[in-house]
Amino acid sequence: MASLSLQFSGLRCSPLSSSIFSKPSLFTQQSHKRLSIPILNSIAISNAQNKERVKLKQLFHEAYERCRTAPMEGVSFTIEDFTAALDKYDFDSEVGTKVKGTVFYTDANGAVVDITAKSSAYLPLQEASIRRVKHVEEAGIVAGLREEFLIIGENEADDSLILSLRSIQFDLAWERCRQLQAEDVIVKGKIVGANKGGVVAEVEGLRGFVPLSQISTNTNVEELLEKELPLKFVEVDEEQSRLVLSNRKAIAGNQAQLGIGSVVTGSVQSLKPYGAFIDIGGINGLLHVSQISHDRVTDISTVLQPGDILKVMILSHDRERGRVSLSTKKLEPTPGDMIRNPKLVFEKAEEMAQTFRQRIAQAEAMARADMLRFQPESGLTLSSDGILGPFTSDLPEEGLDLSEVPPAEE
Repeated sequence: MASLSLQFSGLRCSPLSSSIFSKPSLFTQQSHKRLSIPILNSIAISNAQNKERVKLKQLFHEAYERCRTAPMEGVSFTIEDFTAALDKYDFDSEVGTKVKGTVFYTDANGAVVDITAKSSAYLPLQEASIRRVKHVEEAGIVAGLREEFLIIGENEADDSLILSLRSIQFDLAWERCRQLQAEDVIVKGKIVGANKGGVVAEVEGLRGFVPLSQISTNTNVEELLEKELPLKFVEVDEEQSRLVLSNRKAIAGNQAQLGIGSVVTGSVQSLKPYGAFIDIGGINGLLHVSQISHDRVTDISTVLQPGDILKVMILSHDRERGRVSLSTKKLEPTPGDMIRNPKLVFEKAEEMAQTFRQRIAQAEAMARADMLRFQPESGLTLSSDGILGPFTSDLPEEGLDLSEVPPAEE
């Protein structure tokens, strides 16, 4: 026991140092650093943002005060300069002036047009086209269209200008009609009205009058409504707004191209007891009942019907009265074919017409030769081809033998 006590008494523990409590350990210092760095960074960023906000607020305040007290300070382009620039590039906005403009809006009543003026410009619906339209788009007026317009007025309520395309189109239409009259051109006119004196036809967007005496057809004028007629200009007077047309002159112009003996295709328009009226390209010709076939035709409806397409030969035409006489009888290979086999008649039409023309030419040549027979003092003779020339001994003194010449048909 004594030895154990001696052993324990020999053990001494060093006293605890106060430095352990007075100084932080390495572990504690590192943990404290890790916590304090983000906090310091956050505080620094917050301070910088606050300074930036204060700076922006100060700049905004200074700009506000400058705009409030001296808005034009430092600006070289003044209001006076802006007004002068407008005056420099402004255009003549008087009534009757033509201006270029761009459509940027349309509605049911018209279109708003940008003509680079101080005020807006408006195109009313009734001024959008020479023809009647229900909406400006029917006349091709759409947003983005750039066109030349005519100033026709000013709206006093808002100082906006009133534009027109219709007036420009009218001027162009009258100019076109004068040109067509000078060239004596045949045009197509749609009949849009009728009265006791004649019919109203629309040509080049203008309305002209066709007197009853200048209509070649005997059809009732009311039946011509909405139909097209070939027309020629008789009078074009823009100052008096007078446009007179003639259907007879147009028909006569077409008839001049129709030679006697030529074959044309036509359609049956109507039947009468004395014959059938045939439309041969805008011209009404009469196929008399006696010229339908060599065989007697008592009822035309048994041979022809309205709407039938057939070939006919031109017998004659009266240019003054606008009448054309036709025949299918002359085209029959065999008498009566028009009744029994009209298809064959149409197939052989050109061939039979050629034969008919040759016979006519021979008859005319023989008539001239017969005239020379009784007028030997003329010093002319007739060749076998029907050509007149100087007198030669080839012509017998007693004249030509006409016994071989076939008789001319009616």
